[in-house]
Amino acid sequence: MVECGLLGLMLARLPELSCRERIALCESVDTEAGLIEKSMSDVEVIINRKLNAFWDINTIRRTAEQDEKRALRRGIRWVSWHDPAYPPLLREMYDPPVLLFYRGRLPDPHRPLAAVVGTRKPSPQAAAQAFGIAKDLGRAGISVVSGLAIGIDAMSHRGNIEGGGSTVAVLGSGVDEVYPSSNRPLAGRILETGGVLFSEYPPGARPRKWTFPARNRIISGLSRGVVIAEAPQKSGALITARFALDQNRDLWVASAGIEIDHGRRAFDRRGTAALAADGAAVLDSASGILEAWNIKAAETENKTGQTASGVHLAANLAGSLGIEL
Repeated sequence: MVECGLLGLMLARLPELSCRERIALCESVDTEAGLIEKSMSDVEVIINRKLNAFWDINTIRRTAEQDEKRALRRGIRWVSWHDPAYPPLLREMYDPPVLLFYRGRLPDPHRPLAAVVGTRKPSPQAAAQAFGIAKDLGRAGISVVSGLAIGIDAMSHRGNIEGGGSTVAVLGSGVDEVYPSSNRPLAGRILETGGVLFSEYPPGARPRKWTFPARNRIISGLSRGVVIAEAPQKSGALITARFALDQNRDLWVASAGIEIDHGRRAFDRRGTAALAADGAAVLDSASGILEAWNIKAAETENKTGQTASGVHLAANLAGSLGIEL
């Protein structure tokens, strides 16, 4: 695999440019020396607009060199937009990252990925269903993409690992700055089981409020389809759903995420309910995805009492691992 070296790291560090503008610049230069030779006026011609921010290209180069040293020290690699190893569906996005940093093993480009995302404070029923869907997808050879947050994301990653999948986590920080810190053991487990941590942010980058909505486009962009397990009226998962529709991905909502809640504690499911009302398909299990994609399901054990046992499993996992349900 050919990595774009310092050039890509420099492109990732240029201020003000959009993803599409970075790609346009990437297509115009072959080496870091070629980028250094470009004046601000040259760059403005390439991106077809005036720049407001001024940058010192030599400072950008020094920062990129520091990124390279930190990446090598921490086992971080990167793949550029023009590299054949770049995830193929991600390349189809309107605004793919010019550089994708990762730890672990890149997903098989010939196998579809499915995203399973949702609220950080799910009901036990939705957490159990997300776990079960992700597990059965793993048993069918499909890796699940999620955001490594507490709640639905964590249950989706764990379920996929339990089913033998190589789960994919997309971070809103550098891949060496796992957030929340309580999910660092889970990140380690993802790497141990052949999964991968992805980020468009350089090593050492701390999470910011705006980085999480931005990473959601990558979650859906990597995936052939997206499952919203449970989402309140104002939820980051709804941003992922919107990206999925814009990117022409399949979109489902999990049935537990729209059921009427008769429990003592009321869970806000208005987000998923609205998606279903607007036409999103409702999913009871992973079989709906496998049928839509014409993939043979793995043989599974007797499903009698699955919902009850799944809720119990989710509660036990939450208690033992400190996952907030």
